[in-house]
Amino acid sequence: MGSLFRSEEMTLCQLFLQSEAAYACVSELGELGLVQFRDLNPDVNAFQRKFVNEVRRCDEMERKLRYLEKEIRRDGIPMLEIPGEVPEAPQPREMIDLEATFEKLENELREVNQNAEALKRNYLELTELKHILRKTQVFFDEHEGGANTTESMTRALISDDPNRHMGQVQLGFRDKQESLEFLPCFVAGVILRERIPAFERMLWRACRGNVFLRQAEIDTPLEDPSSSDQVYKSVFIIFFQGDQLKTRVKKICEGFRATLYPCPEAPADRREMAMGVMTRIEDLNTVLGQTQDHRHRVLVAAAKNIKNWFVKVRKIKAIYHTLNLFNLDVTQKCLIAECWVPALDLETIQLALRRGTERSGSSVPPILNRMETLEDPPTYNRTNKFTSAFQNLIYAYGVATYREVNPAPYTIITFPFLFAVMFGDLGHGALMAAFGFWMCYKEKPLQAKKIDSEIWNIFFGGRYIILLMGLFSMYTGLMYNDIFSKSLNIFGSSWNHSYNQSTLMENKDLQLNPDSTDYYQQPYPFGIDPVWQLAEANKIIFMNAYKMKISIIIGVFHMLFGVCLSLWNHLYFKRRISVYVEFIPQIMFLTLLFFYMVLLMFIKWTSYGPNPGHFGDEAFVKSSGFCAPSILITFINMMLFKTDANTRPQCDDTMYAGQIGLQKFFVLLALACVPVMLFGKPYFIMKEQKKRASQGHQSIEAAAENGTAGGAPVPAAHNHDDDITEVFIHQAIHTIEYVLGSVSHTASYLRLWALSLAHAQLAEVAWNMLLRKGLQSAGYQGGIYLYVVFAGWAAISVSILVLMEGLSAFLHTLRLHWVEFQSKFYSGEGYLFQPFSFEVILDSAGQGEE
Repeated sequence: MGSLFRSEEMTLCQLFLQSEAAYACVSELGELGLVQFRDLNPDVNAFQRKFVNEVRRCDEMERKLRYLEKEIRRDGIPMLEIPGEVPEAPQPREMIDLEATFEKLENELREVNQNAEALKRNYLELTELKHILRKTQVFFDEHEGGANTTESMTRALISDDPNRHMGQVQLGFRDKQESLEFLPCFVAGVILRERIPAFERMLWRACRGNVFLRQAEIDTPLEDPSSSDQVYKSVFIIFFQGDQLKTRVKKICEGFRATLYPCPEAPADRREMAMGVMTRIEDLNTVLGQTQDHRHRVLVAAAKNIKNWFVKVRKIKAIYHTLNLFNLDVTQKCLIAECWVPALDLETIQLALRRGTERSGSSVPPILNRMETLEDPPTYNRTNKFTSAFQNLIYAYGVATYREVNPAPYTIITFPFLFAVMFGDLGHGALMAAFGFWMCYKEKPLQAKKIDSEIWNIFFGGRYIILLMGLFSMYTGLMYNDIFSKSLNIFGSSWNHSYNQSTLMENKDLQLNPDSTDYYQQPYPFGIDPVWQLAEANKIIFMNAYKMKISIIIGVFHMLFGVCLSLWNHLYFKRRISVYVEFIPQIMFLTLLFFYMVLLMFIKWTSYGPNPGHFGDEAFVKSSGFCAPSILITFINMMLFKTDANTRPQCDDTMYAGQIGLQKFFVLLALACVPVMLFGKPYFIMKEQKKRASQGHQSIEAAAENGTAGGAPVPAAHNHDDDITEVFIHQAIHTIEYVLGSVSHTASYLRLWALSLAHAQLAEVAWNMLLRKGLQSAGYQGGIYLYVVFAGWAAISVSILVLMEGLSAFLHTLRLHWVEFQSKFYSGEGYLFQPFSFEVILDSAGQGEE
């Protein structure tokens, strides 16, 4: 239980391990996860440490595994999860076997991929050649049939403006009377479809219109062998005359990365080539299928073990990385380490070290010695899956100073309760509780999915907080008698009125009148009477008074509890001075002023009734609601030493006898606490330092008189003026912060009332503007209208009233704990205990992969 309310007691230990047993012992400590090693070589470069070669080997194995994982994911092969327990760290001699296995798999897979890529490239070339032979055959058939002459070809030549009419362009003919049946030279190839327009334009400009281009799109996409992407290409054929144009055309094709293929001029040759291409394509398909099958078998076999391999390699790497933090003794046969360990787990750690020694076969037992140190130990709070979320809320503010009071156990209750005061609605709370219960019920399946959404991870990490916030909101919703802005009439109303429905509808300003037993019979058994939902005139006034006072009462008790926890810290750390000059004045200041204001609320509730009274009975009149004084005005007058003139002669503005004198005494006593908080601690520290200085001066004089000083110069007395000044400044800041903060923090708890009122009013607006109109609609059209309206109302309720309002209430609750509560006792100046743990390392590595 000590670890729950205060961090674990930590101790610094020195560990001596034999070199042969160091690996196995560190492996056992990694499985245990209770040891934080210190770096004993902070000035040594990472590349100059003893086990840097082993770490590099692990990095290389990780690289090969990532390559295998990438190929497995690309083929969509499922990787089997680790069945049962996570495998242990392998022995160092097993690294050679793992390296050989990974090297063999990588080489085999790379060879298969290279062969497959070469086959795919050949297949692509043959496929493109097949399309060229088919498309160009159409071009030549048109030409041989006389469907296209040079005159008609020139009308399809390239132009910057496709709408412009082009003149005739002769393909190198000097004599117009020469035969038009003469066919120029040509080249054929394939180019990416999106490059065709620029390709045409460049041909036109570079060749000055002396070429003729025909192109046709390939309908089916082709696979790029290097990237495996599907690309769309087009077949083109370019007619020209002369070697100069041929060279220019080929350079343009090379610049646009077009692939040129041989295309025979004779139809028989083209037909024969096409048949050969088809035969080779069929053979390539067979070889490609066999290659893919072999690759798939290799990847399936690797997918069965890749998770285990990753775990083993990461454990080996973590062990050697930890061993690099150790020091070597002079004989180079022993490794020396320093580590922080929980004092309660020393025996468990000793057993783990013995297991590691037995596994390694060493005969020299490890030695674990406790060390004395002045260094601040790390903070370690044991948590489980339920308390870890609340502990993380505290760590978000700051890690507790070593052995400081841990606010997390109290936050488990106060956090969802303060949230529920602001979010009090039975319906919305039920939605939140249902969501939290679903995440808790489906905890293991949801964890196994490893969802990579940051927002989801935040919700899932705080699933138990959400569940408790929902349950507490359901309770406060019952207290407020509020469910989706409506009431539950469980016990019937305690108000007895004779108003009919027409009177209620016509008189919107009609108020509930509690001055007679004819109307008000007895208090409602639980929560707020449901009849207040009908009181449109004074409902908000009644609820404001109720929730405002409740907020102040909760806030004062919450802050008083925080100040009381500071006493626990002072007593534990034996700060006797702080008890007298900090805790006592702080608790008196808060009690004499603000707790007294809370007492006035209870006195007012118990001393005054709702009846305005009858002037014939003076005692009855003074105890009636007519004479009830305002708590706020009373508190202000108390602080100002002011007494208002009695504007109600028949009433007494005091609640009890001697109230004015007692209040003045309380204020004077509270003000007297301020200089105690301001000057008390610096005075006692200065007095203690003078006492120590005088004792040290006397001992030096005595040594000089006895001749034991050895002629050494007598050291001058240390000047503590700077230390006292620093203490005084710190105490002044702390005092001003506490005194002014007591006022602002008390007012800050009014956010409990403000957000509760805002939530209730938003829920009421959503009901009146949407669902109420849908419920009032009649006929079958009304059913359709209600269906649409209910969908809108449900969407608004979930998105705004549950999510946005819930987030707002959550942040305000977080502020009340961090600022108003924890500032009274929690400094949060420690650093977190981060043990060497395989579980943490593997979890972080798994999240990085996702």
